Amino acid sequence: MPTNLESRIHTRGTARMLRLDLLLQRIALVGAILALWWVLALGVPHYILPGPVRVWNSLLQISANGDLWSNLGITLGRVGAGFILATVIGLPLGILFGANRRLGEFFEPVIPVMNTVSSAIWAIFAIIWFGVSNATTIFVVFMTAMPLIITNVWQGTRTVSADFIELAHVLRMPSWKVMVKIYLPTILPYFFSGARLAFGFGWRVSLVAETLGSSSGVGYRLRQAADLIQTDQVFAWTLTLVVMMAALEMGVLRPLEDHLFRWKKEAENQ
Repeated sequence: MPTNLESRIHTRGTARMLRLDLLLQRIALVGAILALWWVLALGVPHYILPGPVRVWNSLLQISANGDLWSNLGITLGRVGAGFILATVIGLPLGILFGANRRLGEFFEPVIPVMNTVSSAIWAIFAIIWFGVSNATTIFVVFMTAMPLIITNVWQGTRTVSADFIELAHVLRMPSWKVMVKIYLPTILPYFFSGARLAFGFGWRVSLVAETLGSSSGVGYRLRQAADLIQTDQVFAWTLTLVVMMAALEMGVLRPLEDHLFRWKKEAENQ
């Protein structure tokens, strides 16, 4: 019979093969999309659908002159600022609504309404209040991300075991210790799931905000290229943003979540 070590080695080898197979499938999918794109671009003018080579040349151009990196950095900074503000305010509010049932019931209708408000509406209000500035984009990202974080953290507090809370009260555990020892370990997976979702939404709504109320950033450059009918640059900026979002999601956020909560998967497998 195979030993425990041999079983682990076999499991890891199988997992590596599955990841490699998935990677090859994704590469094949990207290749098929590029081929289809190239064929379709042959039959239409380049200002309607530029081909992959033309878009690649535009990408090299905006990368070489520094336009790509400066505007990408500006957008990333705005998204990061809005996301941090949403986390600082949304995390304690979510815990508070979950820990205080009466307060949670009072605000329960408000959060879904905030989730349904379009980012374009927030952008219009932000332009009225802040004008064409960094605050406009930061505000839109904040108002979009905060309800998502509150909702997920709130749901996390509802899964906290009532027996643990009762035991903490019997032991006269201080409130801050109850929060750190009982609430936070249960809430963190929910918070991280909501944070990933909020960060992704933040990237998307930042384009809306920069298109309407900014003089720099990826969204502004997209609108400028569209106004000048530079469709190849529109594609180049769009692909850059997609690649950046995918890199952050698959290269940073998902591995970080897997690393932080690996104990949860191990407990579920046992």
